[in-house]
Amino acid sequence: MALTASLIHQLTTSPADEAWRAIIDQVLEIASAPLEIDKATSAVTRRDREIGDLDNFLASSSWDLWKDFPNVVERTSECLIRWWREPYCHKAILILDGLSLRELPWLLQGAEQHGFTRHQVTATASEIPGETNEFAQALGFSSRSQLQNNGGGNSHKLQTARTECVNMPWQDCANLIDASPNWIFWHHWPDSKVHDAAGAGEGLEILTSDAAQQLTGDDFWNFVKRLAKGRRLVITSDHGYAATGYFPDADGEVAQFLKQTFSSGRSRQGAGDTGPFVPPVALRLESPHGTYLLAVGRRKWKSQGGYPTLTHGGLSLLEVLSPFVELTITR
Repeated sequence: MALTASLIHQLTTSPADEAWRAIIDQVLEIASAPLEIDKATSAVTRRDREIGDLDNFLASSSWDLWKDFPNVVERTSECLIRWWREPYCHKAILILDGLSLRELPWLLQGAEQHGFTRHQVTATASEIPGETNEFAQALGFSSRSQLQNNGGGNSHKLQTARTECVNMPWQDCANLIDASPNWIFWHHWPDSKVHDAAGAGEGLEILTSDAAQQLTGDDFWNFVKRLAKGRRLVITSDHGYAATGYFPDADGEVAQFLKQTFSSGRSRQGAGDTGPFVPPVALRLESPHGTYLLAVGRRKWKSQGGYPTLTHGGLSLLEVLSPFVELTITR
């Protein structure tokens, strides 16, 4: 179980930074265990629900920890900027848009099978809200698309690097990697699949199957090898995603409030009204991107066109935590 008596005691008595470290360690322990392709769907679903115990505890009993989250959990953007300043000779960053901790086992298993040395495996925080543009801007880019065809420019925070941003097959991506000493490569997958599979009757099962196929294939790892050749490589993401198809339905006044506040999303810019509910179903957080109102925990609600079964932007663990894996190739 994700929640033990000792963990509950730690989360309710420790300072916020220690409590969040314990939460992240627990989520990593659950999410990083090896996966088998033929059992991946059931295993990922089971892990998602186990991490949901932590989400429910945070939403019902320890929601104040969410208020501390932006200040005590290092953001992925901050971690990348700090890492980029390390005195490694050549570096590369691979951003897989929307990659969550659910997909971490494929990276760890594949790295071992393909001759990589692991230097760091952790989880870092998305921006608030967990959206693509906010992450790009935190790195000094105007948007994700600015990286396309070496368009990163001279004003971003990861100087100097060749940049690319595409949604191409992995084999074609490998062909784009030249001998430039430093690289930043942002790929649209799996976020493109998240939105494709977010319709009614679809969702996590489709994405899990696709992730297993993509991240165990030779094309992906040949691309990663090309990117890592002569470079120290970090694989990470801008945000994760919530498997909202498994979230319980809100009802009554809560459902009405969430629908009016967030429509089919999970965040809204501005101070806004957090509602009269205790425990809260929405929290107001300050971030470098401004003030945002965010949905808390695991709830979905009826909305025009149907609430998506996969989405991001709110406050649940698997949508605000990203894998951060540092590798070098050894053979």
